Amino acid sequence: MSARSAGHAPHTITILDALRSGSASSRADLAKATGLSPSTVSARVDELIAHGHVLESGEGVSRGGRRPRRLSIRPDAGIVGCIDLGVDRASLGLVDFAGELVAERHVAMDIALGPQRVLEAVVALLHELIASADLPDGSRLSGLSVGVPGPVASGSARIVSPSRMPGWNGVAVPEILSALVDVPVVVNNDANLMAVGEFVAGDPALENQVFVKAGSGIGCGIISGGVLYTGSHGAAGDISHVSVPGAPDVQCSCGRRGCLDAVASGNALVRQLQENGVDVANVEAMIDLAKDAHPMATRLLREAGSMTGGVLATIVNFFNPDRLVLGGVLSQSEVFVASVRSTLYAECLPMATENLEVAVSRLPLAGGLVGAGKVFLDRQFSVAGV
Repeated sequence: MSARSAGHAPHTITILDALRSGSASSRADLAKATGLSPSTVSARVDELIAHGHVLESGEGVSRGGRRPRRLSIRPDAGIVGCIDLGVDRASLGLVDFAGELVAERHVAMDIALGPQRVLEAVVALLHELIASADLPDGSRLSGLSVGVPGPVASGSARIVSPSRMPGWNGVAVPEILSALVDVPVVVNNDANLMAVGEFVAGDPALENQVFVKAGSGIGCGIISGGVLYTGSHGAAGDISHVSVPGAPDVQCSCGRRGCLDAVASGNALVRQLQENGVDVANVEAMIDLAKDAHPMATRLLREAGSMTGGVLATIVNFFNPDRLVLGGVLSQSEVFVASVRSTLYAECLPMATENLEVAVSRLPLAGGLVGAGKVFLDRQFSVAGV
């Protein structure tokens, strides 16, 4: 993360949190929701209005006296450029300061082209998206929030030993992007951002969630108590290198054998089909084969679901989440999803699955963008700022 802007005082953050969550929409509501005195609320709200972060307009619902003025986060206070990089594609989006995804674009992009070429290309595409989007007059790019398909160290924002990002090891994405665009930059693992996006789109009462990105590779993001949990250094949720008992003896990029990513990811399944003489170009084509009852494609997807479900069973038993969400291209396979679900219920304690919701992602394309916007804005509206 590159730190550019100062944050807000603690009382101001409390007020912003109440407005952003929708739990308050007037000065009187804010006093009740935050426990702050009416005079403190009024002073802080006036400051936020003066700084252009909060909008006061219209009239709210009267509770017996004069109708209160309605408060909200000012959506046109800034635009967050969101970039969600995959192995062979890139998603770009614009999120306003109210947290709404106002524009998006999805393009083919080869991550193996290297960090400089890929990041220059997505910045150019982002500028095109800004130019073509229907944005309020005066809208400005206030920051970039980026997801990458590899581990990101939370302290340095460097990518660490990614499995499918040749040439990216040790790269600090904010350093490259800050030379291209003079705005603050935050970077995170893509599965983490998808987990946040899925949480934002769902029931806020389900505060403990596990999101699994099962695509070309396999990743995982954890929401604990309504907050993204990344662990002490950013590695929390990385299940790609968990050894699978009884798995095929396949070499993994980490040097070990039988890791989940090496035996159950989309790329691993496509490789197995190709080695057996099946003409299949990518994961989507493999799923289409299974839909047409191709025996080997169906079997491999079922086995991958079982292996993935076995790893997730340990997580569900340990973490006891409210909801487990399957995303990524493999979640489009009914065979894979059914196998994950059946393995979970077979290997988890009944108490861990009694109220567990197992679902497919609500935001298959835009989840990472929504999550990227939320992560950036959470830091923007914090004591430290971005």
